[in-house]
Amino acid sequence: MNRNEITTEIFRNAPVPKAVISNVVPSIISMIMVLVYNLADTVFIGQTKNDLMVAAVSIATPVFLIFMAVGMLFGIGGTSLISRTLGEGNHAKAKKVSSFCYWTGLSVGIVSMIAIFIFAEPICRMVGASDETIGFTSEYLKIVSFGIPFLIVSNAFSNIIRSEGNAKIAMAGMIMGNLVNIILDPILILGFNWDVAGAAIATVIGNVFSAVYYTKHMLSRRSILSIKPSDYQARGHILTGVFAIGIPASLNSMLMSVSNIIINNVMMDFGDMAVAGLGAAMKVNMIVVMLLIGLGTGVQPLLGYCFGAGNKKRYMAVLRFSLTLAFCLSLIMTLICYIFALDLVKVILDDQAALDFGMSFSRIYIISGPIIGILFVMINAIQSTGAALPSLILSVSRQGLIYMPILFTFTKIFDEARLIALAQPVTDYLAAFLAIILFVTCCVRKFRVMERI
Repeated sequence: MNRNEITTEIFRNAPVPKAVISNVVPSIISMIMVLVYNLADTVFIGQTKNDLMVAAVSIATPVFLIFMAVGMLFGIGGTSLISRTLGEGNHAKAKKVSSFCYWTGLSVGIVSMIAIFIFAEPICRMVGASDETIGFTSEYLKIVSFGIPFLIVSNAFSNIIRSEGNAKIAMAGMIMGNLVNIILDPILILGFNWDVAGAAIATVIGNVFSAVYYTKHMLSRRSILSIKPSDYQARGHILTGVFAIGIPASLNSMLMSVSNIIINNVMMDFGDMAVAGLGAAMKVNMIVVMLLIGLGTGVQPLLGYCFGAGNKKRYMAVLRFSLTLAFCLSLIMTLICYIFALDLVKVILDDQAALDFGMSFSRIYIISGPIIGILFVMINAIQSTGAALPSLILSVSRQGLIYMPILFTFTKIFDEARLIALAQPVTDYLAAFLAIILFVTCCVRKFRVMERI
């Protein structure tokens, strides 16, 4: 059975639970590795017993996430278009889409690398670095900038490779890069005493490994896609098709970074330890969020293939199973993180004031847990249909049009950091409700139009 037949068998003919699980499990494992790698940086920096370094990495992280969002632009946008194109049986166009995503993403990465290295210090000031943390923050960001091209390629193709039914390859590349990072962290941070510079170097090397692994796969005969320059094409609705879904998807991550920058600046009014505590809480919250992002992105290629093939019955069956799975996983992970919040924060922080903030923030952020799985599945369901406007509305709403007014309102009403942090869970519940409304009103209508054609 060739690669095309394997993709067709999993996406079109396999029982729904098997099809979902075979796509979701590798994606979740990939997200677990991303989570472990993110925690490893913070944990090993925490072992230096310098919470200013923890705060510095937390401050620099939103900038780093912006470029992960650029990778997501090409990854989610490319995956949505490729999976629908494969569902239609147009393999030649799918190759052109993947080549476009690779070379355009790499070019953006190189330009960004140069800009971040030159303007690292003013950028750090802009995102909330204080006089005490500016040295650590700018040092970390300058080094990390060298990995931006590899970061974009890695994040893009960890998604795109799933669109061809190669979920295990996508998982392997993510695991490889993150394992390299995790192994190097204690060696460079503690062994060589390079502190934040060691964490940054480990991050760069990890992203290089992932990007090279994915590039090697795309050049092999195992892939039905392509990154050959000769297959590069932006016309024929390729650029617009990728960007129509990719921009809303990346906007969500970019706005998440912007909102993190803003909340860091808000927390600066309560001191560096509040910023450190917030950073630790976000890491704890990521345990739930990353697993459920993995579930949502894992099921998107399957949904996209069903939509491209016009198979509404299978699409809805996949969606129902995925929502049930997401809700059950959300509840389990929420309980675990709430019960063990103090133990998790203690691994990261040492200062008692920072620890108190971290514990409180963790239990506040985890309030979103029960609904967050439904939110991410619905986001990916909307993206899988190519519904650009609903995707854009949802993306600018969750961390922008909904979150920002709530955050600023809370800062006016409350003068306590813990109450201000409630803005995020309130936003998540409203965003989940909005996602359901958008899916019902826009995406279901698309299937009705297809049935009439």
